[in-house]
Amino acid sequence: MPGSSTVLVTGGAGFIGSHTCVELLDHGHDVVIVDNYSNSSPGAVERIAKVAGRAPVAVYEADLLDRRALAAVFADHSFDAVIHFAARKAVGESVEQPVEYYDTNVGGTTALLRAMHDHGVHRLVFSSSCSVYGNADKVPLTEGDPADPTNPYATSKWLCEQIVADVCRRLPGFSALALRYFNPVGAHPSGLLGEVPRGVPNNVMPYLAQVAAGRLDRLRVFGDDHATPDGTGVRDYLHVMDVAEGHRVALEHLDDTRGMTVFNLGTGRGTSVLELVAAFRRACGKPIPYEITGRRPGDVAALVADPTAVTRAWNWTATRDLTAMAEDAWRFQELNPSGYPD
Repeated sequence: MPGSSTVLVTGGAGFIGSHTCVELLDHGHDVVIVDNYSNSSPGAVERIAKVAGRAPVAVYEADLLDRRALAAVFADHSFDAVIHFAARKAVGESVEQPVEYYDTNVGGTTALLRAMHDHGVHRLVFSSSCSVYGNADKVPLTEGDPADPTNPYATSKWLCEQIVADVCRRLPGFSALALRYFNPVGAHPSGLLGEVPRGVPNNVMPYLAQVAAGRLDRLRVFGDDHATPDGTGVRDYLHVMDVAEGHRVALEHLDDTRGMTVFNLGTGRGTSVLELVAAFRRACGKPIPYEITGRRPGDVAALVADPTAVTRAWNWTATRDLTAMAEDAWRFQELNPSGYPD
């Protein structure tokens, strides 16, 4: 989809969504945001406008499960495509609240697909996750490796992929790209946009930032008995700016093929939790206390992408390294110690 387009971004006030909105606006696209602010902030929308130099066309506070509100959004605008981020996303929480995760993630996706079809919008970029691979017996992982989700969050993403694929089979004019990105971290280099979790962070990078800032006393490292070089979990950390760029490039390739295509987004390099702690310590110049605790239910030892397919298809690759991820995340924490002002 070359040139300017009008894009609905669900969950556009969230961590990845807000950075993607900036990326779209910077490249001449018009953006409409739908977000219920359950794990995001209206303050992020103000920052999107400040960073991009122009505001989204419209912002709706609505839940995708509210089908009447969602239909009204589609009635108000003529969309060329949808980028779908809105979802619950914490592995541990999903184990404790499986019904809520299926209700929000799967139910929200089916409601969105129905609204898209009702209003003649048949182009979708779906925010999936590397967690669908589960306890993979090898790394790096290609798109052809089998899915084996180990927790309700991962299963909800896998189910959504199957639903989107079925819609594409039923509606030959429907085009979808499912992006299985690995572990997004970092922040916008301006320090104006970043990850602002509600309550205690579920993700490791914002948790590290709050430990460095003195808001939390230490990082809990879940297990040092994995089959990895130092025993801690290994992940393919990916700068959020690369993730945002990947979604924008995906939008421009939606018409390459019909049906649904899956791509990994990652660097192809694995980093253990202890290596990440060391990188963040170098970025902030502060000690990062941590303690080793037991594994969490649903956690896996290693998830690392093989990003060859997306590079071959789009001539695109992630370019930002672990140092940039840690430095940008720390800059955002220093400039926004309490998150966004609402």
